[in-house]
Amino acid sequence: MHIAAQAVVCAVLPHGEHGAIARLMTPEDGLQPGYVRGGRSRRLRPVLLPGNIVQAEFRARTEEQLAGLTVELVHSRGPLLGEPLAAAAIDWATSLTAVALPEGLPYPRLYEALDGLLGAIEHAPSARGWVAALARYELLLLADLGFGLDLSRCAATGTTGDLAFVSPRSGAAVSRAAGEAYAARLLPLPAFLSGAGGADWPELMEGLRLTGFFLDRDVLTERKQAVLAARERLVQRLRRAMA
Repeated sequence: MHIAAQAVVCAVLPHGEHGAIARLMTPEDGLQPGYVRGGRSRRLRPVLLPGNIVQAEFRARTEEQLAGLTVELVHSRGPLLGEPLAAAAIDWATSLTAVALPEGLPYPRLYEALDGLLGAIEHAPSARGWVAALARYELLLLADLGFGLDLSRCAATGTTGDLAFVSPRSGAAVSRAAGEAYAARLLPLPAFLSGAGGADWPELMEGLRLTGFFLDRDVLTERKQAVLAARERLVQRLRRAMA
């Protein structure tokens, strides 16, 4: 097995005295794990930071064997680790990717979306410039894993206008007229997630609440639940930013 690609560092775990196992998101080969000799060294620690872009080369004698991995830094997002909100967002986006996706399957849309999200976190002047992209990334991940929400039309009437809720049971949108009497049992659907313009802070937080509900229920089950702590840290910091 030989893969050479530019990739996003998503997770790094120590292995042995000096090495590390890294999980990288590649454009054509999806999430790939590899053993980095000396991955905990002074030279490689700044390279193997979640969110960094690296030129990666995986080599293994068989498909079943953990590949040896060499990396060269292409673009560092290390300076963002000193900014609590940006650092929390990168931590969550990369942790979610590393934990939720099966290894070795191609997810080209998710690679592009993750790369775009990390770029937005890096360059947007404030969190309002990237929270919508984060919610959309979570929606896309749900869809690519087979848990997509149907936000195109009302599940009850078939209409496409004034979609205001989502059924927590089916993940389908519900119009305001059809769902108002049952609002307490439905999840709010902010307009920006159904393609209707921008969003203010309350709508952005409702978007994260919506995607978080389905991630928790359908994707981050059992041992994967531990990663939700990273999301909670991010949400708490966003709430403080709103105040």
